[in-house]
Amino acid sequence: MHRTVTWACTAACLLYAQIGHGATPSNDPLLDSPLPSASTGERTARGVLRARDQAMLSSELAGRIIEMPYADGQDFKKGDVLVRFDCSAYQAQLNASQAAVRAAREELSHNKQLAALNSVGRFEVALAEAKQAQAQAEAQVYQVQVKRCSVTAPFNGRVVQRKAQPHESVPGGAPLLEIVDNRTLEVHLLVPSSWLGHLNPGEHFAFTPDETGQPLQVEVKRLGARIDEGSQTLLLIGTLPSDSSGLLAGMSGSARFPGSQ
Repeated sequence: MHRTVTWACTAACLLYAQIGHGATPSNDPLLDSPLPSASTGERTARGVLRARDQAMLSSELAGRIIEMPYADGQDFKKGDVLVRFDCSAYQAQLNASQAAVRAAREELSHNKQLAALNSVGRFEVALAEAKQAQAQAEAQVYQVQVKRCSVTAPFNGRVVQRKAQPHESVPGGAPLLEIVDNRTLEVHLLVPSSWLGHLNPGEHFAFTPDETGQPLQVEVKRLGARIDEGSQTLLLIGTLPSDSSGLLAGMSGSARFPGSQ
């Protein structure tokens, strides 16, 4: 009996020591349990770098891709054409609609002249005005479609991954490019809700990315809007120093907060 109790105590103590030293980290950096330091009172948490400006660009029309000048990992500027579609059919429809607008305009002008001579009634003039308005609306629709033939960059950034390739025909809504701006990185942490009374915007903490090993002084920017009922954690978002370089979205690391006073 004495031997059994001793073995159980030894196993429990060993498990406690493994947990205390982080021997079994979670695969999700934001789900690793924050651990206080018994010696210094520091509080620690795992976090990741995420970009404010990131997007998955999709096709707004069905068509064949004729140009994708930027490959994975290449930088681009805001306004650069990232994807260009074959829009010969849409352009032809636009040309036809613009010709219809000119014809309707001439018909309206002619009917107004005849109305001034009492050769046609007011109904013919109103009908010509309606035809012109209809032709102009159709031309605007085709102008929008032609404009969608080119996908331009909404911000400066870098291509993360191509989801389609040149010469492929894609349906409307198909993903084309995943892009990110690594200059807009923020630190995202999940911290225990019990820390809420010790966290205020403007305070600073140290964040060390695993990939670089260089600690950064991060400022608490804002806190999440709600506490997760299951894990009792709260989202914290921090701002990196302005001189930070060499960082990429998706990097993970450890955050250290000073102990409560």
